[in-house]
Amino acid sequence: MSRLPRTALADYSDEQREMFDEIVKSRPVKPDDGHIGGPFDVWLQNPEMSKRLVGLGGFFRARTSVDRRYIELAILVTGAYYEAQFEWYAHEPMAREAGVPEFAFELLKIGERPDFTDPGDIATYNLATELHLTRKVTGPTYAAAVAEFGTQGVAELVGLCGYYSLVSLTLNAFDVDLPEGAEKPFAD
Repeated sequence: MSRLPRTALADYSDEQREMFDEIVKSRPVKPDDGHIGGPFDVWLQNPEMSKRLVGLGGFFRARTSVDRRYIELAILVTGAYYEAQFEWYAHEPMAREAGVPEFAFELLKIGERPDFTDPGDIATYNLATELHLTRKVTGPTYAAAVAEFGTQGVAELVGLCGYYSLVSLTLNAFDVDLPEGAEKPFAD
């Protein structure tokens, strides 16, 4: 991390170490040096905050009513809006795996509207984009999103955009590095 010095495991408080262990259980990479990456090292500065945010992230990853494809699309729209290098780096492969169309990635990165044909892609893109650009949602966009995902799904997508805004802001504020050798998705 550029702005947050790495903390050795031995230097964590008991609460930080407990939360470190909890986070690592759910991550694909199992670090043992005290450095997790992404927003997690920043959040570990306050173990209670970390616990709450990691729990919310777990909900969005695994327990929403919205299909993973649309979750990942909303995350990419959010990451692109904030030009959050690490967020895009981490979620682009997940979005591909979840079925976000290949033609959309480069357009999303440069802030252009992909020519989606899938109604869920259209509803997700419109909802997330309007939230970020205007901080509101128009009546037609809201109605289309409710028709596609139901009120619960729209509530989840709005919450997801807010959560990943927080993630993106954390990553940007602390200038979180990408793994060594990774290419930055956005120009500096």
